[in-house]
Amino acid sequence: MITIAATADVAETASVGDGSRIWHLAQIREDATLGSNCNIGRGAYVGPAVRLGDNCKLQNYALVYEPARLSDGVFIGPAAVLTNDLHPRAITPDGALKGAEDWVAVGVTVGRGASVGARAVCIAPVTIGEWATVAAGAVVTRDVPAYAVVAGVPARQMGWVGEAGHPLKQDDGGSWLCPVTGHRYIETNGRLMPAESY
Repeated sequence: MITIAATADVAETASVGDGSRIWHLAQIREDATLGSNCNIGRGAYVGPAVRLGDNCKLQNYALVYEPARLSDGVFIGPAAVLTNDLHPRAITPDGALKGAEDWVAVGVTVGRGASVGARAVCIAPVTIGEWATVAAGAVVTRDVPAYAVVAGVPARQMGWVGEAGHPLKQDDGGSWLCPVTGHRYIETNGRLMPAESY
């Protein structure tokens, strides 16, 4: 069953998956696709043709501009922004108001299970790797590796996180361990992979 608040604005051409909930004042634009069991918070915005996988959660007032692509299980925190314009201007060099034909939208891509914290800004066309975490208030200007945690302005890597979202601890053998799940990870050339992948 799909739940859409009476005050939400969902375009007729948008596709909303079963079990998804769209709350008060949210806007889902034309040709956007929401997977099943998504939760779109109050005042959130999903731009035209944006794609969300299953089980995504957009918190209140999150702004996801086209042509963003979010994989399954992505979390976007309150008031976070995924941009789409490399060179933003309201007018052309001759002073005319810019229209859709005056620019090419570029999107943010977010991998499976990744989280973007409250009021973070991801500057397109960055890619946030699977299970990565972007800290609240960060400004992401370059790609974030899978399982990385980044923070700051501009965002820099502060460590690694596992699927549970908790910081990983390095053990005596040099591998990384999740204190919650017990899963082990191996770091090679600045990339992290689950140990069972080797």
